[in-house]
Parts: sequence; C-alpha cells; structure tokens
Amino acid sequence: MTNRTARSKTRRSSTARRLRFFFDRNGYVRWQNPHRLADEKQKRTYKKGDEVRLVARSIDELETIIRLLERADFKPGRPFEKANQWALPIYGRHEVARFLKLIGVSG
Repeated sequence: MTNRTARSKTRRSSTARRLRFFFDRNGYVRWQNPHRLADEKQKRTYKKGDEVRLVARSIDELETIIRLLERADFKPGRPFEKANQWALPIYGRHEVARFLKLIGVSG
C-alpha cells in the first residue's frame, strides 16, 4: 500500500468518524411511509422520501458538516433552521443507505 492510499483511507475513516459523531449526537433518519404513500397516491399529497438529517448547533458546525459530506461525495440538500439549530438533509433511499453504511449504522 502506498502512502497516498494509506492517507486516503485514513482521511475517509476520519470523515466517517466525524459524520458518525454528528449523526449520533442528534441526527436522524426519516423513512418514507409506504402505507401513507399507497393511501395518498391518487391525491398526490404525500411525496416524502427517505432522508437523513444531520443537525448543527451553529453556522460554523453546519459548514463543517457540509465539508465532511462533500469530502465523502454526498450532495446535501438545502439547510433549514429548526429549533434554533440547523438541519441538513441528505435525500434519497440510495444516498441514505450509502450514508448509513459509511458511518457503520444498519438501516
């Protein structure tokens, strides 16, 4: 293994560890409700999909989380303020599964 490969693996594991910290502290997963989706399909009122939400306590922390996600090749959604904090979503079933695998959480 070359030094470059070793550094890359170390960087990935460091990124995953830091993202895991934010997820464990107060992040969560919102799963699509398949029953509600089936019930409201005709009305087209329920359009929610799977998403991870990472919560930042400050703008600086939010910027850190965004950088970590981009380093791990995620494209986060638009952050929004919630209860004097910032929530940063990652949308899509595939992306949620990939994020959970990266941080070592079974979904």
